[in-house]
Amino acid sequence: MGNVRLLLQWFLGLAMVVIILGAFLWARPAASFVGQSSRIVFFHVPQAWVAFLAFLVAAIHSGLYLKHRRIENDEAAAGAARLGIVFCVLATVTGSIFAKVMWNSYWNWDPRETSIVLLLLVYGAYLGLRGAIEEPERKATLSAAYALAAFVTVPFLMFAVPRLYSSLHPDTVINARGKVEMSTDIRVVFFSSTAAFTALFFWLFSLDRKVSRIVREASLRHEQELAA
Repeated sequence: MGNVRLLLQWFLGLAMVVIILGAFLWARPAASFVGQSSRIVFFHVPQAWVAFLAFLVAAIHSGLYLKHRRIENDEAAAGAARLGIVFCVLATVTGSIFAKVMWNSYWNWDPRETSIVLLLLVYGAYLGLRGAIEEPERKATLSAAYALAAFVTVPFLMFAVPRLYSSLHPDTVINARGKVEMSTDIRVVFFSSTAAFTALFFWLFSLDRKVSRIVREASLRHEQELAA
């Protein structure tokens, strides 16, 4: 099992290298974009997708915690939320770089830019809540309830709100006609990148779960030693 996991990790690393090379050396710049700016879409959109996925995983494990009261689900929810924030920040940074090239400003308070800042604030508050409560069971319960409520905002802030108002942001994947119109080279690199970033998230998530388990077991042994 360990060899298989190591092989998958090497394959993921190789895949990311190939995707980066494909993004900059093989795929052609998309039409209607300034210069080479369309290449950032190969990273920006997958990062935003992974942020959504991570917040979904956090909500699922929060619901499981409230149902079964297993500390493993609380740890998983917290880990997924942390990773979601990381990828949300990456999406914000790459989006700002794209905005600088396209509109000559890193920040324009475009609906999409504003909504992602609100999303970061929502989940920043989740981490703040966890840090403010010391009693483990109360922290886990309140955090789980908050994570479920927070996820209700995610589809609105990431998908609905940006489309309710006029936006500078182009429809990079699905156009106004509801179609995915990409050349073959762009399509291959884009969807490969999305798959690779998704795999990267689940790998990082598994590492976080392993570290959380080790820390919890070490803490339990320490408590047992103090009680002995």
